[in-house]
Order: sequence, then C-alpha cells, then structure tokens
Amino acid sequence: MTLDDVRHAAVARSLFPATTLQRALDVLGFVQADPIRAPARAQDLTLRHRVRGYRAGDLERRYARLDVHEDFFVNYGYVTSAVQVLMHPRGGPTPWTAARGRYVRALLDFVRTHGSVHPRQVDQHFSHGTVTNYWGGSSSATTHLLDAMHYRGLLQVVGRQAGIRIYAAHEHEAGPADAATGRAHLMRSLTSPFGSMRRCRRRACRASCGGCASPFRSGLANWIVRSSGRSGGSPMRAWTAPTGTGRQASH
Repeated sequence: MTLDDVRHAAVARSLFPATTLQRALDVLGFVQADPIRAPARAQDLTLRHRVRGYRAGDLERRYARLDVHEDFFVNYGYVTSAVQVLMHPRGGPTPWTAARGRYVRALLDFVRTHGSVHPRQVDQHFSHGTVTNYWGGSSSATTHLLDAMHYRGLLQVVGRQAGIRIYAAHEHEAGPADAATGRAHLMRSLTSPFGSMRRCRRRACRASCGGCASPFRSGLANWIVRSSGRSGGSPMRAWTAPTGTGRQASH
C-alpha cells in the first residue's frame, strides 16, 4: 500500500462534487464544530470544499433555515435530523438525582412557557449559582444545566446571540421503535466512509482499509450504546425528570 493509495481512498470517501449547503449536510450527516480560527473553524474548512460558493460563517447565518441542529455526536457539531432522531432521547454519564430532576423539570417548564431563552434570562429567574467548570474555573450553574439538558435532548439550540446559544424545548420525531435497530443505524451513519470498499480501486488499499474498519466499528458500537442511553427498557427513562415545579433555590 502506497501513500497514493491512502490519498485516493481519503478523497474518494470524503469528498464529492460541490453542491448546495443542505445537500452537503445531508450527505455528511455530521459536521464537527470548532471555534478555533487557526487557520479556520472546522465547520468552514469542511464545507468550503463541498459547497458551491461557500463563505466562512454561511452555516451559522443560514442555520435557522437549514435542516441541521447543533448537537453532541462523537464530538460537538452539526447533525441532520436523520442522524439526530437516532440519538435521542438519551441519558447522560450518570443519572440525575431527585433534587436535580426537580431543577430540570422547573427549567424545562420555564423554557416551554417562554418559547426560546437566553441563558442569562434563565439565570436571572432561577439563580442557580456557580459550579467548577472543566478547566477548573467558575461557570454559571444555569449554563452547566442547560448544556446537560441539551446533551440529553430535552433542549435544542435554535440560534445564537453574540455567540451564545439560544435554547428552546426539543420535541422529538419518532425514531426506530427498536433500540438495537436505532444503534445500528447510528453506527452505520458514522462508519459509512469505512464501510464500502468499492471506491478504493487498488486491491492493496481495499485490504488495508478493510482491516482498519472492523476494530473501529467494534469500539464505536460500545460508545454508541453508552452515549445513546438506549441500553434497555424505555429510552425515556434515561432522561425523564421527577415531577415537580416551582422556583428553585441556589445549589
């Protein structure tokens, strides 16, 4: 296997003739988002080669009109509805406590009442206090909780204001009735670039790439089971908060 073989495989599996923004998103299913601009943001670097006349920021400017959603897949980015419906509802790393469930229920009722909300608006109402963030600093507990609810599919990002996410309640479309079927479709959407060897013309390239795909799929299957929260029983149990409403105290 030569370097030319690898290059050919990469181009054949990940690039396609430039098309419309929506069509490119439909083909990709997922586009990673990254705010670092050196040399440019990940989403712009990905789409500029696949969308006719694409300019940096087009995805965000047209977000509200596109069939695409900010969400957590393998990492954070943009997913189409066809992919998102396979992921939700899902649980988080650990179940919520009864007390946290009451916070979630009250916050979700607040968002539904107001339609769409800025984190500052929520924080002014609930005054959840602060938490230690991933980097060891202090962050708003409200923002932390909104992120967790977004991950679990209770909330969706409907836009941004000065770069800050604007949230609304997320009403899900019906996904596969069988959890195993949903996981299989989700894994297939992510591993599709590794699945078909027909485009890899050289025999050596087919053999090498095929050998890499199998362990990749195996590890990914375990990740999907953990992240989807659909490992048994009703998927709703993974995220439904206990009943309870009303203004909550700081925690």
